[in-house]
Amino acid sequence: MSEEIKNDNNIEAANTEVVSAVPNSAPRGPRGGGRSDNNRGGGDRKGGGKPRGGREQREEKVDDGIKTKLVAVNRVTKVVKGGRNMRFSALVVAGDSNGRVGVGGGKAAEVPEAVRKAEAAARRSMIKIALNDITIPHENIGKFGTSAVLLKPAPEGSGIKAGASVRAVVELAGIKNITTKMYGSRNPINAVKATFKGLTEIRSPEHIARLRGKTVEEILN
Repeated sequence: MSEEIKNDNNIEAANTEVVSAVPNSAPRGPRGGGRSDNNRGGGDRKGGGKPRGGREQREEKVDDGIKTKLVAVNRVTKVVKGGRNMRFSALVVAGDSNGRVGVGGGKAAEVPEAVRKAEAAARRSMIKIALNDITIPHENIGKFGTSAVLLKPAPEGSGIKAGASVRAVVELAGIKNITTKMYGSRNPINAVKATFKGLTEIRSPEHIARLRGKTVEEILN
């Protein structure tokens, strides 16, 4: 009987030693993956510190001698299932007043962006116009849609006789003396495009002489 009591005391002592040998568990960290408050807000993410949604500032425009003129701005409304989508379209004429002129259009949700796109398109479409000093070499009719513009050369001192839309193209092309007449629709967009098409179809005496195999004197006489 005494031996059993001694065995029980030995077992209890051994269990006490095992329990005291086990280290206390480490304290748990804060919830949410153990991140500290200092790491909240994505401070360790790549590219941190850059403002979101902001485009870099555009470079300043360089003065290349090209002038632009806004001819028309129209509001375009498209009816869709969820309501109405409102956008703007702009028409711009660009030229260096030295025989080069172009016409371009642009569309956007805001007027400044539409004008910027139209200016870029007008610069890309610029072409060289055949001029005879301060006027055009010959008469021509430009047509676009239901609009037609008659372009006639004028002597020095006559000035530009044209409407507002036609005048914008003629002035930026560098023509000082010309007489024009509008036929058909007087829509500003059609008038500008008809004038531009009429100027692109004009040929210089040198070009016509090469096509016919003659001299410039023979063509002029």
